Amino acid sequence: MAGKKREIQLQAVVNSQSLWDEMLQNKGLTVIDVYQAWCGPCKAMQTLFRKLKNELNEDELLHFVVAEADNIVTLQPFRDKCEPVFLFSVNGKIIAQINGANAPLVNQKIINLVNEERKIAAGEMVRPQYHEIVFVDPDADDGGEAPSESVDQFYIIAIIKPDAVISRKSQEIRQNIIKAGFVIEIEEKRALTERQVRDFYYRIADQPDFEDFVHFMTGGLSHILVLSQGTEEEPALEETEPNPEMEAKGIYEDHNAGVTTPMMKKRDSLQEYLERQHISQFCDIEENITDVNHFIDMFFPDFKSMKNLKLEKILALLRPALFQEKKEDVLKIIEDEGFKILMQRQIVLSEEEAQTLCKEYENEDYFEKLIEKMTSLCVRFAMEDLPINQLYGSDSLEAARREIQYFFPPQNTLALLKPHVTQEQREEILELIRKTGFEITQMKEILLNEEAAEKIYSKITGKDFYQDVLEVLSEGPSLVLVLTKWNAVSDWRRLMGPTDPDEAKLLSPDSIRAQFGRSILKNAVHGASNAYEAMESINRIFQEFVPENPEGN
Repeated sequence: MAGKKREIQLQAVVNSQSLWDEMLQNKGLTVIDVYQAWCGPCKAMQTLFRKLKNELNEDELLHFVVAEADNIVTLQPFRDKCEPVFLFSVNGKIIAQINGANAPLVNQKIINLVNEERKIAAGEMVRPQYHEIVFVDPDADDGGEAPSESVDQFYIIAIIKPDAVISRKSQEIRQNIIKAGFVIEIEEKRALTERQVRDFYYRIADQPDFEDFVHFMTGGLSHILVLSQGTEEEPALEETEPNPEMEAKGIYEDHNAGVTTPMMKKRDSLQEYLERQHISQFCDIEENITDVNHFIDMFFPDFKSMKNLKLEKILALLRPALFQEKKEDVLKIIEDEGFKILMQRQIVLSEEEAQTLCKEYENEDYFEKLIEKMTSLCVRFAMEDLPINQLYGSDSLEAARREIQYFFPPQNTLALLKPHVTQEQREEILELIRKTGFEITQMKEILLNEEAAEKIYSKITGKDFYQDVLEVLSEGPSLVLVLTKWNAVSDWRRLMGPTDPDEAKLLSPDSIRAQFGRSILKNAVHGASNAYEAMESINRIFQEFVPENPEGN
């Protein structure tokens, strides 16, 4: 009887919708064991819960509940399912779900969330903006995948700092991460905003040099990565002792309850691995589950909806006869079929280029859906006087990469955001640059004194107005960028707009100078006039810059 009494005290019983609604009024963390009436709660996990309740000693912050799915309308999607399900409610919002009696995962989740509640209560951190889970029947017609993220999948956020990016050490770090068995789910080089830096590094905000650190992190380009553990079994990087917190006797013994048994060898954390590689000072890691979810939403708001959508690029070519007669019809059908045309150009192929595109296919790993759509186009627009298809499409990912690189070679240009541009305007301009298709390859904040300014404005040093230019540049630090895309020089000049902001407002109202320029001298941005000038300025400002495609300029 004593044992039974302890179990009741440990986990409150919720078996009606009204009790469920009342339970959601709990402050702090509530761990909910969702069960079916015919099989009962997961007894194998009660040893862990009791251990955590005693060790954490947080009666006001930590609550355990068993909830009967059969009698609670909210839990209808979990009815008639034999697999244990654990929900995590923080202040009445269900923020996480773990399927299966995975003791180590549940243990880590509870400890992380309780520690967060402690810090929030102590005023040491701001409460993250959690996304509430929407319950969906896993047996529904959507293929069994609920729209909410499966907590069984751990993600890690890695930020490679600006000094590593500018020296191209970020590629070495990236390769080390992959070598360690981690999968890069999504990545981007970008300038962090002050708010993002303060949010990500909130744990060190009380350090005396934190403001200098914020300035350093916002003054250059960072490389942000979302990582996951590889699904295939990898050799352990290093054998470590088991975590004593995972060894509560009895947790792993009930195999009939489907409890996960921990591995005997544990993979190093990414932080430990980077430290052994002597590169941890260039890369900061966040592995706390709740923080990671918050930062994914902050850096990649579309990640959860896009992670299962694999986007691919392909080169398509309209041969001369089709181009002359039905170009617009073909382009419309391509877009109607869901393709997005990223770049297009009109060219006359040389004999060598024509031979390259028309040689026999060597890779039989065809893009089935693409071939199906392109075949239909070929049938509809076949030219009766020619025995060949009038449309061409790359037949493999590797061929697409090679052909896109050949016909649309990336080009680098230099861009400058002048001192009078505010921090808020900088962020707007950087976002506009990204949306226009540029990749920000390098970035640094620099005070352009006369010597530094000459590296960018060398062709106007003898002009009468040059001293006025120097005076404007001396008012504060400028942001210097290397922008990369096909046709970068002319596209950047088009995005900048006319030199005079008043003229820009009339001729190009969506341009940067029209939106942010004040006068001819304080016209927000500057750019190289041609590819040669661009590379000359880039090499002077970014001595360590090595273009990934030196032939592209």
